[in-house]
Amino acid sequence: MALLRAGLIGLGMMGRHHARVLRSLSDVELVAVADPAGDPHGVAGALPLLADVDGLIATGIDYCMVAVPTVYHEPIGLALAAAGVHAMIEKPLAQDGAAARRLADAFDEAGLVGAVGHIERYNPALQQLRSRLEHGELGTMYQVVTRRQGPFPARIADVGVVKDLATHDIDLTAWVTQQSFRSVAARTAYKSGRAHEDLVAVVGQLTDGTVTSHLVNWLSPMKERVTIVTGERGSFVADTLTADLTFHANGLIPTTWDEIASFRGVSEGDMTRFAFPKPEPLRTEHEAFRDAVLGKSTDIVTMRQGLETVAVAEAVLASASSGRTVDLPEG
Repeated sequence: MALLRAGLIGLGMMGRHHARVLRSLSDVELVAVADPAGDPHGVAGALPLLADVDGLIATGIDYCMVAVPTVYHEPIGLALAAAGVHAMIEKPLAQDGAAARRLADAFDEAGLVGAVGHIERYNPALQQLRSRLEHGELGTMYQVVTRRQGPFPARIADVGVVKDLATHDIDLTAWVTQQSFRSVAARTAYKSGRAHEDLVAVVGQLTDGTVTSHLVNWLSPMKERVTIVTGERGSFVADTLTADLTFHANGLIPTTWDEIASFRGVSEGDMTRFAFPKPEPLRTEHEAFRDAVLGKSTDIVTMRQGLETVAVAEAVLASASSGRTVDLPEG
């Protein structure tokens, strides 16, 4: 018999994947789903298809996955907190910092588990990268570069690339390095005729002085999801599309053939691609949240951490608007 009764609100492209994973979890029973727009992907099956969060709450759920558009995160999250229901809310936590803070406060005050669906933290390549950085395999860290490019997604209408996509890179950079952002300087572009930006380039600095660079857009014909961390011993390259992690070591043997040295770089060393298990990140994310609701020690993205990511995203937009570097508050 299932220990936890789960609900899902939001049955769009991500909602159908959340439903699939929820149905597969041990100790969990998906008991009802909700979406005022209906069920375009046939997610409900034999489950009750409800119109709103109040209907979900009335079924007696223990926790809820919230996969609705960002603008609805706050009212739905606050309703769940008031009803004593644990929740994981898709990223970003809310449409702005004030709303994100209200959500984090509400779940904390109610003593509930509140999490944010920053799925990249559960990508096997990035989990490997964090572990290897933590164990000092790179030595002193110099720079983090991320590139997140791809075609325009018609499903996103209420936010631009900064809050929809760059929040992935903001969160994963802070998590992988175990640092916070100290400052950001950004430029945006509006090329698709929408009210929101569809391209951003960000230069940042972390609290330990590490320099970061993030290129994000909805304008590229190819899809790219790459994180590169460079330090005194070489560079780690994580491809989160394939969940591959490669290390390019600084060379110890000088290249005496001048033409090759000038082409490849005089410090090129061995390249290693690591082998490790690659479970589905969405499943790992849901398992972590389930375990947190059950009171087990686990690694979830807390709403406080989600709030910090929203604050950095807002600083990025403020920098792009003003043309100036924006400093983030300490702590």
